[in-house]
Formats: sequence, structure tokens, C-alpha cells
Amino acid sequence: MKKLPSTLPNIFLSLTVICLTAGVALSAANKYTENAIAASKVAVFQNAIRQVTPEFDNNPVAEKYRIAVSEGDSLTVFPAKKGDKFVGSAVESFSKNGFSGVIRIMAGFDAEGKLFNYTVLEHNETPGLGSKMENWFREDKNQQTIIGYDMKQGVIKLVKDGGSIDAITAATISSRAFIEAINMAYTAYSANDATTGATTTTEKESPQTENNDK
Repeated sequence: MKKLPSTLPNIFLSLTVICLTAGVALSAANKYTENAIAASKVAVFQNAIRQVTPEFDNNPVAEKYRIAVSEGDSLTVFPAKKGDKFVGSAVESFSKNGFSGVIRIMAGFDAEGKLFNYTVLEHNETPGLGSKMENWFREDKNQQTIIGYDMKQGVIKLVKDGGSIDAITAATISSRAFIEAINMAYTAYSANDATTGATTTTEKESPQTENNDK
């Protein structure tokens, strides 16, 4: 193949062809990865929902809905059903009051309104301190566990705030933020209660300066 002369028009043509080829390749790669990322996110949510709710056979992601819990904030609820029977819901919730920013969780409630389980989706809390939320509040020792807590009896509170649940040692702010996210999740869960029509409001905790033993 004859080499094109190194003239300005030929150089411009070559660069144009290269740019167009690269653009098409990048576009195709982006489309492929976009679909893969979307599928991965759905899989993560489905796995999280299965972790926090009783056994179900419907598709909670397909039946999801959103509930406003405060001005400007709404949460996504994933209803779980076994046959035609409602067995509970998973709720994607969050708190903006973590020691290092936003904490995102998936909290699950059974049909009676008891906390079935939870999983932490995202956080930036201190390793070895606030990060212990991933397991601390489900461990059945002392006054740590919130699993099985009957949310109809009222919001969950830490011992330091007049409640019955022990905060993570040396990580009170992280603990308050986590509990806030759980309580807000129940607000969304109960707001669509077809039998009672109950609607509640979230009890907000005021952020404090990090002194994790206070």
C-alpha cells in the first residue's frame, strides 16, 4: 500500500480517522460496561434484600416504591412476598451524620414490624471503631443487638440517649448515625402500612463533636 504524502490535508485526514475509530471503540466499551455496572448494582441489591428479609419468592426490586420520610428525603422500599403473602420489606436507608460522612444501609423488617436484619451498603467510618457497625448491632451479647427489635414499641435509642442499646465502644457518633438510619428505614416501612395507614416521623439526633465516649 502506497504511503500518503505527509501533507497537512493527509495528516488531518489520518487524525480524523483515528479519532473517529477511537470514539466508536470508546462508545462501544462504555455501552458494554454501563450494562454490566447496572446488572452488578441490581445483583448487589437483590443479595442485600435476601440478607435482611424473611424468605420470599417475588421480585422486590421490580415492585419497589419510594416513600418520603422528611422534607427533601425519600427512601426506597422493597416489598418481600411468599406466594400472595407479604412477609416483610427491605428499605434502603441512610444517615448524613456519620463521623466521616454518609452511612448507607439496607434494613429489613418482617410482617410484624420487627427488625429482621440489616447490612451496611456504604460508609467511611474509622476502621476498628465506627466500621464495627457492620456486625456490632447484631451480636447477641450485652445490650448490643437490635435484631428482633419490635419497632412498633418506638424508635431505637442508645443507652447514652436514654434507650437500651449499647453504642459501639469509642464510636458514639457513628452509632447514633447508624441507629438514625435504622429508625428512618422503619418510618418508610410503616408509612405504607395498608392495615393501619400509619405514618410516622423520624426522630432526628443532633450531630455532636466526635468524642466517642460521650
